[in-house]
Amino acid sequence: MSSSIFRLAVVALSLLTTTVSAFADDPKPAKQLFGAVKLPSRSEPESLGFYAKGCLAGGVAIPSDGPTWQVLHPTRNRRWGNPRMIALVEKLSRDARAKDGWNGLLIGDISQPRGGPMLNGHASHQIGLDADIWLTPMPDRRLTYAERDNFPENSVLRKGTLYVDPNKWTRAHADVIMQAASYPEVERIFVHPGIKKKLCETWKGDVATLSKVRPMYGHHYHFHIRIKCPPGSVGCTPQVAPPTDSGCGKPLADWFAKLKPRPVPKYVNKPVKKPTKPVKPTYLTLRSLPNACTAVLNSKSVTSMAAAEYGVPANDDVAAVTETAFAAPSDAAATVAFRSIEDFSDLLPRGEVPVPLERPGEQW
Repeated sequence: MSSSIFRLAVVALSLLTTTVSAFADDPKPAKQLFGAVKLPSRSEPESLGFYAKGCLAGGVAIPSDGPTWQVLHPTRNRRWGNPRMIALVEKLSRDARAKDGWNGLLIGDISQPRGGPMLNGHASHQIGLDADIWLTPMPDRRLTYAERDNFPENSVLRKGTLYVDPNKWTRAHADVIMQAASYPEVERIFVHPGIKKKLCETWKGDVATLSKVRPMYGHHYHFHIRIKCPPGSVGCTPQVAPPTDSGCGKPLADWFAKLKPRPVPKYVNKPVKKPTKPVKPTYLTLRSLPNACTAVLNSKSVTSMAAAEYGVPANDDVAAVTETAFAAPSDAAATVAFRSIEDFSDLLPRGEVPVPLERPGEQW
């Protein structure tokens, strides 16, 4: 048995042998259960289930600040992810500055501490393999806590249209998106159909890279990166690979047809609407997710298990120290190296992924 398979087997066994969870028969929506957890489980990293139906074990977080990035929306507590996702975002931030004329990344939602459905805003981002990147470059100054939490959604579309505004769009916008799409780990990049159209008209590079850029509702002020299930992740459900063509033909035209407003039909005598039976809302429950997600929710947090080892307080109240964290830059020397970081050395030239604990400068 290879070392990676053995490690996954140990992780699976530890999850399945966890004490029966108080969450197991909870009828509440799963988003309420996962949205209430402030810290990740203390376990090896594992993306469990599908991008829109799963959870995250052993999540790590990107620091709130880096030399080439800043994290937005601190109160959401969504800067957690699979270490490979965190590594790739950091790599993109460095490459975007060095190669694409992009000052640095403003990072939106990645995932919750233990993944799972979110209270609002996303159907995916559940297994730590998705990340939102703003289509606004990082400013030259450090944003305040309040500025981050209320950062404007700066659309690159011409007002009232479905098309890119040439006064807002730059070559750097295209380059940073295509830089992300060029990484072999990246499976898809989601953008507004108007942005896809602009790239179809101007991109002169590899068609396979352009194929990864897929049109999607709402992505006019940020783009969405999705990476593949990490090698050896037996609990991760992969998505079907995108088509190999450019995606600039009929599929894109169909998106514009969906988004254009339809004319309202005029009736001389408006038909009487028949009463319709209310549709019962549907939502994911814990039982809808992979079985291992119950154990992930029930697991002890990073802090309570690591407090003695790392000398940090056993306190799960992230919000209590959030504003204090923005009083001073992150202390890079205080980061804790992930124990199995050799598994991600190909993505991390610096050789480390931070595991945020209750330390000023590392909290979100």
